[in-house]
Amino acid sequence: MEFLGHTQTATYMTGPRLGGSNNQKFLPSIGTMGSPYKSYDTYPAPSPLRRSLTTLPWRPGTYYQTARISPSSALVRSMPEPFSPKNQLSELDSIKVPPVFAAARNALYTRYTPNDWMSSNQSNYLASDRVRTTAERLRLDTIRLCRETDDKTRRTQSDVGKKLGERLGDIQFWKTEINNETDNMIAEINALQEAKRILEKALQETENPLHIAQECLYHREKRQGIDLVHDNPERELIKEVDIIKRCQERMRNTIDKANAQLGLNRAAQHELERDSGDKFTAQTLDETCHGLRNASRGIAYHNGVDRVDNTVSVPETWAKFSNDNIQRSQSERAASKHMRNEIESVLNSCANEMWQEWNAVNVNLTQRIQESTDARNRLQTHLSKVLQEIFDMEKNIEFLKKAIQDKEAPMQVAQTRLDTRIRRPNVELCRDPVQHRLVEEVYEITDTIENLQAKLRQAENSLQELLRTKAALEQDLSIKNNSLFIDREKCMGMRKTFPMSPRIVSL
Repeated sequence: MEFLGHTQTATYMTGPRLGGSNNQKFLPSIGTMGSPYKSYDTYPAPSPLRRSLTTLPWRPGTYYQTARISPSSALVRSMPEPFSPKNQLSELDSIKVPPVFAAARNALYTRYTPNDWMSSNQSNYLASDRVRTTAERLRLDTIRLCRETDDKTRRTQSDVGKKLGERLGDIQFWKTEINNETDNMIAEINALQEAKRILEKALQETENPLHIAQECLYHREKRQGIDLVHDNPERELIKEVDIIKRCQERMRNTIDKANAQLGLNRAAQHELERDSGDKFTAQTLDETCHGLRNASRGIAYHNGVDRVDNTVSVPETWAKFSNDNIQRSQSERAASKHMRNEIESVLNSCANEMWQEWNAVNVNLTQRIQESTDARNRLQTHLSKVLQEIFDMEKNIEFLKKAIQDKEAPMQVAQTRLDTRIRRPNVELCRDPVQHRLVEEVYEITDTIENLQAKLRQAENSLQELLRTKAALEQDLSIKNNSLFIDREKCMGMRKTFPMSPRIVSL
């Protein structure tokens, strides 16, 4: 084996050769290491950082070192005696090998012994038996475990299906009870509304402006972000609602109790309907779960769902909730029957006061619309500038990516040259100026690419900032457009005409 440009039998590595056959230091000549004596080593080469000539374990140390004269060994011998009796070749010891065959004798002394060969085979046999035994035991344990888990899974799935069936029966029972009570409550609400019909007819002219003011407030609640301002229009709308309600209070006596009772009835109805709707949804979902099988379509993994526990009730509280809703509805129906016998109506109107407040709200809404329009126009100007900068930055990023890509070919050329020069033989494997310059070229290209990539990251970060700014401007612009739509289309669209006559109506 040749290492780092030195031949195996080179004499200049072990010192000068002494003249005469009697002064040999047991080093073979160059001619004795011909092609019939090539070595076939299987050991890995030593580390490139350790350039010792004595690191190969299959060569005697004396091969690469200056021979030491031993008084116990005759100088006429070609090789010294082996130290271990196992390595002695008794059949060859009596033969005086000429010096020309020193390399061949050296090869004979460096081979493995039959004991080493038999020990290696025996270790391989034992390792094979051990591994096969472990694999067979693992295979049998795996088969047993698979069968046990299959049986356990089938039993668990069957038990879950049974419990789902029982749960569906409970849901169906309570849903029927709730639906019956809902029908009774709806009938009672209709009867109470019929008793209030005359009062509602008298109050309808004051309900219109109240409804419009409340709708304006509800629509303005849909403003987003920074536009959720407690501004003059909102204050005037709240004031208008208060004025209308005060006027209505003068028109009501016992109607308040009726409205309160009607609200309670509707609240009870809402609870019943919501409970019924929840049970309908739960029943649909449980029926879907009950019908799922291992071969059903739509089944999939939902990682982590077994760790989610968003339950809010237990079977006892679940049944008590529905029972409480039914009892509350029954109680409200009984109170509603008493309320139908006490209804009276008196109507008073405050049309002038409501008309003045109506005009004040319209004036403030108009001013607010103008302010929002100006703000939206300025936002659009800034957004156009940001969009232009984003376009320029994207072009810059593409330019940087192209520059980085252009460095791939020079890097490949430099690395290919280095890889090719590694294959130079023996002493030709020289660290010459070309080698230094190629390494420097690789480092320079690497630094260039790193600098370009750093600049690319900065450009991408800047682009992200621009995009965030663009998103913020677009969001704010969307908020302004939404506010303008609410104030101009929703609110002012309903407030073009006063929805009642300026007169007092009594019944």
